[in-house]
Amino acid sequence: MTARMDAAPRDASGDALLICKLLAADPKRLGGVALASGPGPGRDAFLTCYKYFTQDQTPLITVPAHVSIDRLEGGLDIPATLARGKPTKSLGLMATAENGAMLLLSAERLSADKAARIALAMEEHHRAHFGLIACDESRDEDESLPAILSERMAFRINPDQGIAALKVEGTLPKNLSQSADAVTLPEKIETALAETALMLGIPSPRALIFAFRVTKLHAALHNRKSVTEEDAAIAAQLVFAHRATQMPVEESASEDQPEEQNTETQPESSDPDSDTGGALADRVLDAVRAHLPEGLLAKLDASAFTRHGKSGQGAKAAKAGKTRGRPLGARRGDPRSGARLDLVETLRVAAPWQTLRRRTQPNRTGVLVHKDDFRVRRFKESRETTAIFVVDASGSSAIRRLAEAKGAVELILADCYVRRDRVAVIAFRSKSAEILLHPTRSLQRAKRSLAELPGGGGTPLTAAIEATLTLAEQVKRSGGVPLAVFLTDGRANITRDGTPDKARALSESEGAAKALRASGVKSLVIDLSDRPEGAAKTLATALAGLYLPLPHAESHTISNHVGAAMKSAGASR
Repeated sequence: MTARMDAAPRDASGDALLICKLLAADPKRLGGVALASGPGPGRDAFLTCYKYFTQDQTPLITVPAHVSIDRLEGGLDIPATLARGKPTKSLGLMATAENGAMLLLSAERLSADKAARIALAMEEHHRAHFGLIACDESRDEDESLPAILSERMAFRINPDQGIAALKVEGTLPKNLSQSADAVTLPEKIETALAETALMLGIPSPRALIFAFRVTKLHAALHNRKSVTEEDAAIAAQLVFAHRATQMPVEESASEDQPEEQNTETQPESSDPDSDTGGALADRVLDAVRAHLPEGLLAKLDASAFTRHGKSGQGAKAAKAGKTRGRPLGARRGDPRSGARLDLVETLRVAAPWQTLRRRTQPNRTGVLVHKDDFRVRRFKESRETTAIFVVDASGSSAIRRLAEAKGAVELILADCYVRRDRVAVIAFRSKSAEILLHPTRSLQRAKRSLAELPGGGGTPLTAAIEATLTLAEQVKRSGGVPLAVFLTDGRANITRDGTPDKARALSESEGAAKALRASGVKSLVIDLSDRPEGAAKTLATALAGLYLPLPHAESHTISNHVGAAMKSAGASR
């Protein structure tokens, strides 16, 4: 029987060297690689290695994130147009990178329209033939490489992980891409790779296409005529590991038992070709496990908040601005409205009409600009997120809940100071809810407001939800994005008018929760009851929010979950 594949982690420099070879051989069909690091010796070493294997025979065009669309795609050359008196086109960077690659600097800052144009050029092979080396310098979770580009690149690697000492060695066989076309890919390898992608939660067929191509290129690199299990394992490691969206499930002993019984009645075969697709897929998956990115579970937990929220609802985390924010390009407009005039774009629009306009206005000198030529700059201003803590101060366990809430607020405020976000606190007990801390970034103010927070009494959950809705509307009117964080067991027993009636209180709280949900406010319900019985989960369902049962939660645990939710709320644009 074929020996079980060694799933030990491969050296990062070995991965980088192999990626350089494969990308230099076939940049168009592999799409490219994302370098997940800032400037440094690791990134320089990777680029030096790539240039070594291309032998400077293919271009590597540097493209900054602030590149204009005309410079990217090619467009009107204003100086030449004004000098000649007729439209003159310029060659774009994408055309210059023909049969080579484009080096995208600070690719996480690339605007959506530019990323879409690059992706379209990569899809339409009659327009451009190039790959990408995208430098992803993201530091925060709300920054990331545009998904439309990342899904079109086969590889992703962090050059800072041991690649600075990358030793370039060997030569790249000539016509490696053509040799790979002649390599045979067995059906069982295709099936194994497809099953591995399914077990890792990778829905995009692009990843599978990339993996198939890598197997053939790796086989051709080692002078093999057919793809082997080793080729499949390496392709899965390089293409699938960074795309995984779920942890692969371990097989249980009960599932393994029938296989052991079958081996007693059926003789083992020493022929590797006799392996079933499922067994091969398991071995390929074992090889990928060691390459799964660190913190995958934490990332999946943070993204759960976004999956539970309704798309298209609520205030967005960015708004259009006239004078400040991230540039979004220019549009037709009147600068007298307070917007900033984009002089270059205005001249670009006016340039083709100069010859015609001078015929009608021969006495005018200089550039003739009409009202329709004016272009104004657009900006996107980020909107701060306000986490509204709604703390259940009722019942005998109020002291523990309040202590953890206070600690969590202080931890989150320290993080919010960096992101320029805010925190508010509403406490509810007895017959009413009270705003203890209005939206603030001040840690000292929060400590003073939370120092003497009382506890005990009934649970007026309806009053708390209605107070949350009122405060959330104030936050939205001021241009912010509210996020409601409920720390409660959800067991309402005080009605809206302050009378004890558990059944009526639960009904009223459900109605208030639906009203908060309809307003578009995203919610997070943290169930701190010792034995979660479903009341808080029912509340989360009514709010269309994320439910987290944390009976033994600590301040740091709550802070981590809320921080991830705030970043997700702030990143949904």
